[in-house]
Amino acid sequence: MNYVEKLHVFQSPYHKDIQMNVVVSVPEDFSADEKLPMMVFLHGAGERGNDPELLAIHGLLKYTRKGTFPHRAVVVSPQVPSEELTWSHLWAEAYDLILQMEKEYHVDETRVTLTGISMGGFGTWEIGMMHPDHFAAIAPICGGGMSWRSGALVNTPVRAFHGDADDTVELCMSQVMVDAINRQGGKASLTIFHDVGHNSWAPAYEDTNLIAWLYAQKKA
Repeated sequence: MNYVEKLHVFQSPYHKDIQMNVVVSVPEDFSADEKLPMMVFLHGAGERGNDPELLAIHGLLKYTRKGTFPHRAVVVSPQVPSEELTWSHLWAEAYDLILQMEKEYHVDETRVTLTGISMGGFGTWEIGMMHPDHFAAIAPICGGGMSWRSGALVNTPVRAFHGDADDTVELCMSQVMVDAINRQGGKASLTIFHDVGHNSWAPAYEDTNLIAWLYAQKKA
């Protein structure tokens, strides 16, 4: 499937000196009356800055550009503008731009999902816990979070992924989050890739049904 892209620049409503690049990918025959699901991808620490081309290195934008993204969706890829900032700093901006993109691309608001890698995995946990009722599902990859807040996600479908040879973000960071959710009655899952280091996003997106699973999720 062929996708086309549009670059947005999102102005933070909280900090006048913060602007974020946002690349939005849609099917080339996307029509104004089509309500598609929306998938949001949060990148890792290495893709921060003002070059939106960095967003295509590891994330969903990589697959829409290659023509291997198998589903019709609005794919949103925002970018942290500075190496001094993380998604934890910009969780409010990230959520606001998600709301803006939902309206601008008139998406199916029952089918908005969130995924991210490394720093973006931490951001996925954070934003998911801040707004658990907003997302149909989340999929953090090699991230972590504050497990004492995980009860917010007991009713949200969660699939986490991590490599057991990751020496950048240890496997226990995902394990603690998933275990905490499930102890409270949730149904989170953790896929562990054996002998895989920090780049567990490659097998997560390419060797599992994760993208198809995110596409299929819908809030009741």
